Amino acid sequence: MVDLVAFPAFLLILTRVSAFFLTIPVFSNKNLPVMHKIGLSLFLSWIMLYAVDPKPIPLDGTFFLLIIKEAMVGLTIGFIAAIVFYAIQVAGGFIDLQMGFAIANVFDPQTGIQTPLMGRYLYTFAILLLLATDAHHMLLDGIFYSYQFLPIDSTISNFGDGGVMKFVLSVFSGMFLVALQMAIPIVGTLFLADLALGIVARTVPQMNIFVIGLPVKILIALVLFLVVMPAFFVSVQMLVDQMRDSMINLMELLGA
Repeated sequence: MVDLVAFPAFLLILTRVSAFFLTIPVFSNKNLPVMHKIGLSLFLSWIMLYAVDPKPIPLDGTFFLLIIKEAMVGLTIGFIAAIVFYAIQVAGGFIDLQMGFAIANVFDPQTGIQTPLMGRYLYTFAILLLLATDAHHMLLDGIFYSYQFLPIDSTISNFGDGGVMKFVLSVFSGMFLVALQMAIPIVGTLFLADLALGIVARTVPQMNIFVIGLPVKILIALVLFLVVMPAFFVSVQMLVDQMRDSMINLMELLGA
């Protein structure tokens, strides 16, 4: 029998979960069929309705404000996690720029924009590692435990607070720092290769350095990828931990 009293609470939970799936890595991929996303959102919302056990919510003017609040909470939590994880694509962009692949961008079906070639390559490996280690379950736990910080019937008065904006900016700037740390072994080595090719071009003018320089740099970069790939997977695991901490810190700020 359908419990009509709990139906408004179910709509609020469905709004937060659906908005969360719009921005979170893995689940926001445009390759996933829309009907599957809707079905997963409905199923998770139905389970969370009985796990959260909210109070009866009247259908009045406040309900529509709660709908907007739930959508903003879901989008914000998923966006913070996505920012942290996009450090992988930024690192690939740094590497592409040094390798000479910056002009060979590929279409990313997840975001619908052009992305760096090596960034997409590394991002695919990171997604596979995330799924292999069941880290996507951690993302689902994040939206479930968000109700401990931000209950359904509560309002948020500090959404436009300076503390939340400072936290988002710190996560955004930290993403570039992590991307630079991930790319610096290959970027630094390719910079030394550029110096070596410059010295060769000055000492042997007869050699066409522009013809042999690009293949040499690509070969060096591919060999380095084999060397640093274990460290890359360790970095991805650290990114997952940072993603979890960022989601928790944001929920604490919003629910303060």
